[in-house]
Amino acid sequence: MTADLLVSGFYADLIAVERRAELTARTYSETAGQFLKWLVFEKVKLASVTAQNLIYFLLWRRTSGVDELTVAKDISALRSFGAYLVRGGYWKENSAMLLERPRASHSLPKVLSVEQVDGLLSAIDTTKPLGIRDRALFELIYSCGLRISEAASLTIENLHMDERVIIVRGKGDRERMVPFGESAREWLLRYMEVRPSIAKGRAVPEVFLNFRGEPLGRKGIWKNFQAMENASGVTAKVHTLRHSFATHLLAGGMDLRSVQELLGHADLSTTTIYTHVENKQLKSGHEAFFPGHSAGDSDGKIEKNSGTGEN
Repeated sequence: MTADLLVSGFYADLIAVERRAELTARTYSETAGQFLKWLVFEKVKLASVTAQNLIYFLLWRRTSGVDELTVAKDISALRSFGAYLVRGGYWKENSAMLLERPRASHSLPKVLSVEQVDGLLSAIDTTKPLGIRDRALFELIYSCGLRISEAASLTIENLHMDERVIIVRGKGDRERMVPFGESAREWLLRYMEVRPSIAKGRAVPEVFLNFRGEPLGRKGIWKNFQAMENASGVTAKVHTLRHSFATHLLAGGMDLRSVQELLGHADLSTTTIYTHVENKQLKSGHEAFFPGHSAGDSDGKIEKNSGTGEN
């Protein structure tokens, strides 16, 4: 069996047998495909793969520039792929189960100030239909704290303009209802006026379309966000808008449980990281502006932070 057929069979198995989410299945399949290509490059037969080969593959991934969190996902993917290979008779045992997941560092997520978010969004050229689309897209991502996949898959039937609410299909195929703000509504209304010219007569269920009138994919969203970065001078990622959404809600006084519901987190513990972000920002603000004693500052001067949130 060719590598492509093996990967496509693995993908189908993840969806039908393991009941994985589509995004997880794609991610795991990509890792499996990279692993098979690596085996060909290293001239290692699939049937003779050992735990040592798997470790060498992960080392290659690490030296290629991926972080610890990605390596941890790779290990999960290899374990599932190994189980599939055992069921298919390609491996006698799942050597990937011997791999230990690295402890990913729990660094706090980067968060933008309201002014930085405004700077990013105002950098979009809205003189053309695609610019209006991007403004509506990123206004909605920030206003609702959407994951990039959730924004890409949003359909017109789940966009309720009058109620200012969207129905989001998130991780684990869970649905949630999320309200959006007036600014997002205004830009969405402008976008829906020009959308027919982008759609080119096609009936496409997804809200956001590319220049060909097809659904705008994740890579397209990333590329357009990079252009915003370059134009605004604000360094961030699309997911940073989601982090900023959550932190700004907590700063405004919303309770943690409500933020959890809006983000679509299955576990409240996942949401609590934003309380650490907010606490850190409060500490930075206190140190910068409270005219009290500063440890090690004998001349009475107060050293202001650089604005990165680091203490």
